[in-house]
Order: sequence, then C-alpha cells, then structure tokens
Amino acid sequence: MPRENYNDLIAFIAVARERSFTRAAAQLGVSQSALSHTIRALETRLGLRLLTRTTRSVSPTEAGERLLQTAAPRLEEIEAELAAVAEFRDKPAGTIRITATDYATKTVLWPRLSKVLRKYPEINVEIITDYGLSDIVADRYDIGVRNGDQVAKDMIAVRIAPDMRMAIVGTPAYLEKREWPKKPQDLTTHNCINLRLPTLGGFYPWELKKGNREVQARVEGQLAFNGTYQMLEAALSGYGLAYVPADLVQTHIAAGRLVWVLEDWCPTFPGLHAYYASRREFSRAMTVVIDAIRYRPEERKR
Repeated sequence: MPRENYNDLIAFIAVARERSFTRAAAQLGVSQSALSHTIRALETRLGLRLLTRTTRSVSPTEAGERLLQTAAPRLEEIEAELAAVAEFRDKPAGTIRITATDYATKTVLWPRLSKVLRKYPEINVEIITDYGLSDIVADRYDIGVRNGDQVAKDMIAVRIAPDMRMAIVGTPAYLEKREWPKKPQDLTTHNCINLRLPTLGGFYPWELKKGNREVQARVEGQLAFNGTYQMLEAALSGYGLAYVPADLVQTHIAAGRLVWVLEDWCPTFPGLHAYYASRREFSRAMTVVIDAIRYRPEERKR
C-alpha cells in the first residue's frame, strides 16, 4: 500500500471500531460522504470488501476484522513513538562543550551545573581546561569562559561571577627569610611561581596596578605550572610567591597560612563571563546550561 494511503487505513479502523460512519466521521472531523468515499477507495485498491453495510449497522467482514486486529495495534505503536519523539524534541538534549580555566571550573561551573544536570540526563557536558584563550568557533566549543575584558566584542557574553581581585601570597616562613616586597620591582629578588601560557609559550605576566600606574611584572622562580591550584599548593608549601585569585586564599590568609603582599598593587578584573558566538540554533540544552551558570547577585548575598 502506498504510504500516502495510511490515512485511509486510519479511517477504516475508526469506522470498524465505532460500527458507524456517523460517529467515525465526527471523530475524524470529516463528512460522512467523504468518509464513505475513502473506505470504498480502500476496498477497491485491496480488491475485497472490508465492511458489511446495512441500513442500520456497519460491521467488519472477516478480512476487515483481521485487518482491524493486526493493523490497529501497529498504528497505535507508531503514533506512540511519534509522540515520544516529539516529547524528546521538547526536552533539553545534546552535548555542550565548554572551554574554561581550572579556577572557573572548580569555583563556578561545576558547583552550579552539578545542581541541575541530574534533572536533564539527556544533556552531556564536556569541560576542557584551557588557559590558551581558544577560538571557540574554530575549536568547536559551544561556550567559552574568560574574564570579561578577554571576551571578543563580537561574542555574546553572560556574567557568571562577580569582579575578581588578584592577590600575591606567600607563607610566613618563606617571607621570614626575605625582605618583603614594597613595590613590583622588588619581586625580582623573590622566588615567584609562574603560570605557563600554552598560546605564546611564555609565562603569564603579573598584571599589577596602583592608581594610574600599571605594571606587567615578568617574574622568575623555581616552579611553573599550567594551573591555578598547583600554584596555590606550591605557595602553601613555602616555595615562593603566587599570583592567584584572592577568593581562593582568603581562608588561608585568615588562618595565618599565607600572607598577602603588595596588596595595594593587586588589581580587580571584570569577573568571569560565559560567551558564545550566536543565538542562531540556540538549543534548549544551551539555554539550560547558560541559565544554570548565570551570576545572580541576590544568591551571593544569602
């Protein structure tokens, strides 16, 4: 049977079940004459009678009864599967690839995503740690996470964290052996823990600012890492000074494990932003992820 004639089969099932052209026509939303024409056309194509008609009743023939018992359940299964597919379309689903630093992942992305992903098992999230300021379009990422001043102007950006202050810290034991730095130039006499940047193959310069004076300090030391948390651990172990986000070291400073030096030179940067290329083909999965990681100041106050 041609595929376009499945509607004729549906019409037959309605008449056979209702045992009435009048009730079947009302159910299908067609006229009785149109329905009668459809059934006759179906019987003609099959070359046999499916319904026995009298002035008072309609009933399936033996062939019609067999067709009703075999075809109706299969059509119901097809309709159920189509409904399931439509429901799947309405559910957030798919893979969202995110590039972010380890600091952003641990302090923002994972704490917030972990609260919502259980509700959306069809959403897959890949988070790739990267300090290289990747081109999210060329590298096929859906979302990038960077400080607000590092986001290209042609991207759509959503703030996910408050402004971020940096801190230069070291242990009291380390600082006891050396003169405390009073200006950025004094860092040359200290063992500084560097952050290796993959893009330029060099070290991240410590961006310092006091009033209108700005300095990019190129520091040296025994250790270099490509992640924030390793730098912090090295500083806690007394290997030197580290330049890290202030919120990571506040508890260590309060506990006396670390000391903040050159505090008046440590700047505040625009906070972390999630950014993406376009709203075109913006999936429901993207909507869920962006909404989950969005910065809400009122939540921070609680």
